[in-house]
Amino acid sequence: MSVQNSDKALSRKQRLQEKQRRQLAVVDTVDKAEAKVRKAEVELALAVTEAVQVFGNEQSASEGLEMPVEAIQRFLGLAQDEAASAGNVTEIADRS
Repeated sequence: MSVQNSDKALSRKQRLQEKQRRQLAVVDTVDKAEAKVRKAEVELALAVTEAVQVFGNEQSASEGLEMPVEAIQRFLGLAQDEAASAGNVTEIADRS
């Protein structure tokens, strides 16, 4: 009867399997984080869209939010893309 030593070094196959397991775990973590970031960006885009409507135009919203006009425009574009992908073809904001 042979007894395996638990301190014995892992075989190449076991090391490879462990490395692959860690890689898959990291990929899964990154995928989940990306989904959260995407959701947060969409929420921010909708909030920026509402801000443009409340402030009247992009420039006023930029000043009120202390956010560059380019960022405002990027979020408006993102909100429009989301609306289009959801089947909503109406304009999100008046881009004055």
